[in-house]
Amino acid sequence: RRSAATMPAFRQVGEKQLPQEVVFMSWSPKRDLIALANRAGEVLLHRLANFQRVWSLPPNENTGKEVTALAWRPDGKILAFGLADTKRIILCDVEKPESLHSFSVELSITYMHWMEVTEESSVLTSFYNAEDESNLLLPKLPALPKNYSTTAKIFSEEKSDEIMKLLGDVRLNALVLGGSSGFIEIYAYGMFKIATVNGVAGSCRGLCLSSDLKSLSVITEIQSSSDSEAEITYFQLDTSLLSSYLPEVTRMARKFTHISTLLQYIKLSLTCMCEAWEEILMQMDSRLTKFVQEKNTTTSVQDEFMQLLLWGKASLELQALLMNQLTVKGLKKLGQSIESSYSSIQKLVISHLQSGSEALLYHLSELKGMALWKQKYECLGLDASGIDEAITAVGSFILKANELLQVIDSSMKNFKAFFRWLYVAMLRMSEDHVLPELNKMTQKDITFVADFLTEHFNEAPELYNRKGKYFNVERVGQYLKDEDDDLVSPPNTEGNQWFNFLKDSTHLKESPLLFPYYPEKSLHFVKRQMEGVIDQCLQKPADVIGKSVHQAVCMSLYKVSQSEDSTPQLFKLPFLWNDKTSNLHYVLFTMLENSISKIHILRRHTDTSRSVSNGILAVEFGNFLNSNINESSDSRCYSCLDAHFYDDETVTVVLKESVQQEGKERVLAQLPLSSVYTDEDQDRKFIWDSVESLGCFQHMCSYTCALLDERSGEIPTRTVFLESQWRVLENMKAQYVSVNGIRKVSCVLSSNLRHIRVFEMDVEDDGEVEEEEEEETT
Repeated sequence: RRSAATMPAFRQVGEKQLPQEVVFMSWSPKRDLIALANRAGEVLLHRLANFQRVWSLPPNENTGKEVTALAWRPDGKILAFGLADTKRIILCDVEKPESLHSFSVELSITYMHWMEVTEESSVLTSFYNAEDESNLLLPKLPALPKNYSTTAKIFSEEKSDEIMKLLGDVRLNALVLGGSSGFIEIYAYGMFKIATVNGVAGSCRGLCLSSDLKSLSVITEIQSSSDSEAEITYFQLDTSLLSSYLPEVTRMARKFTHISTLLQYIKLSLTCMCEAWEEILMQMDSRLTKFVQEKNTTTSVQDEFMQLLLWGKASLELQALLMNQLTVKGLKKLGQSIESSYSSIQKLVISHLQSGSEALLYHLSELKGMALWKQKYECLGLDASGIDEAITAVGSFILKANELLQVIDSSMKNFKAFFRWLYVAMLRMSEDHVLPELNKMTQKDITFVADFLTEHFNEAPELYNRKGKYFNVERVGQYLKDEDDDLVSPPNTEGNQWFNFLKDSTHLKESPLLFPYYPEKSLHFVKRQMEGVIDQCLQKPADVIGKSVHQAVCMSLYKVSQSEDSTPQLFKLPFLWNDKTSNLHYVLFTMLENSISKIHILRRHTDTSRSVSNGILAVEFGNFLNSNINESSDSRCYSCLDAHFYDDETVTVVLKESVQQEGKERVLAQLPLSSVYTDEDQDRKFIWDSVESLGCFQHMCSYTCALLDERSGEIPTRTVFLESQWRVLENMKAQYVSVNGIRKVSCVLSSNLRHIRVFEMDVEDDGEVEEEEEEETT
């Protein structure tokens, strides 16, 4: 037993038994928060203090149920997670469990890494300062009304601009996604794809993009056939195009994300318009359609209403419909509701659709200007002709929105006149008192009612075949329906002087100054067309930048047998780390050797020049729990279950005693790299540079097929004896660890994936507290 004087390192601050198995856990880089994903597809956020739950986001059909990866934006304000069943990536707000943005990917994601560029330069600094120019030139987008769509909430919070929350800091950050079949994509600001990377084989197990954007390290699991062992392989990819053109990539990506959020804003505005329309107008449509279906007389509905208008007398059927189904009170309420619905849609078009579209035009025009600066942007794949098409598509959308405004305007006049007239007619039928001001009806009002009856109650047999309706009661709805069908009642352009002028002016028809107009199509159709054109125009840079990425290094590390430990897998070594100070890449991995596990550390420089010495070192853990045992008996007493980089100088490990005894103790420990990498190791380090000098990729692969585990005898091994930075994890079968050196915290998870302990790592020894804790745990 340990002496009482030896106080355990690290302070335990929380412990929980969870109802569901945890499959992913990740610390926030800026706050004392940890995100968990469990087997049920739920994403949870817990606070360090007492491991208290902040919020949970249950799975739903819109997102998905099988979480396969988690990543925090470097500022800690947004959490991203990937779902295998729906192949979607969700960006979630840290303040509340709401999706801010989501997009689909082709293959399910197995790993995510979100990095921030730390590079400083005078060009970048001037760009960061000038970024707010669009805020000065463009009016702030009005918030969407809360009372409609739940999805519109992200743009409807008072005093907060959710678009800016999505965009975050001006400094470039990139979300790197890795999936099965060598799938790797890079998304600037976590929203817009700037690179589709090819040339990597296997399913991604780890990713790390260096903070200077010069190289991307990837670890994959390659399985050549179903019965063979999987091969763990390390790739280093050269992404120097991104680093060489960092200011241009940042500016372009910023424009892309502005455009992406504006498209989402327009989409949500349209959703609100549809909901405003659906609430009331569909009721009226269905009631009048039902009346036609039940009607026994031969006269048409239009004739019956016209008869009422001209002679003030209605047929018995029409009277029954009006008095029994609509009622005087119901009609008054319906009229008011229709009027408020129309004015809501009108406001949304004027304030939201138009301002969103104008902002979209502004950013696309700026993007076109960038594309014309070929020296800077051509090699990044910006294409001026594609952006021209996108600008034209936005123009067509604005035209269609203006057309809808005119239709609403004329419909409102007619509707008001129609409802007022019908209300008076029904009051007379019920022999109620009619107020004198309601009785006044001018010739103009009668014309409006007659127009309304002609436009909306014209029986159309082809409409019945298409929609199962006899007439089109309401003309606004056809613009808001998300269908490919042509409009039922397209606008009447006969006698329009502008149309006639365009028909006669052949030289104007193909003019780039005129936006194409689609009189037969709905607003939804034109919006979808616009989204397609913009997506296509912004897709090219991702392909061009992706093709510039090439392989610098490929190493086969070791093989994984299929009959691996039956313990549920959570974090699988190997683990990648990018040292921000010296731009070294580290790869941590373990290879099973006679059931004793060493940690292997592969250290590489991001600069792929062959002058840099890169190498591999193995680390094993000596007996440090009981110093009385003779060290020479068997100094290798621990195998490593999980290891993560705590910071640039330290690795956090979970160890298991290797000796065969009852109740094997698990240990949480900090391994300082300074104790591993000493000057004397430089001479005996296992060097891989000879592999790189072969140059040719085929040679490289054939050379490295002699797997690392077959050559492990050549790798120098250091035995380390930890002094104070360790703690026995009593009464816990610890298996995995997640750490954050910035916040100085770690979270240990048991092998059953349900028992969690949270520790503060760099705390001053507080003897009494530690002693009490020890007594409680024992």
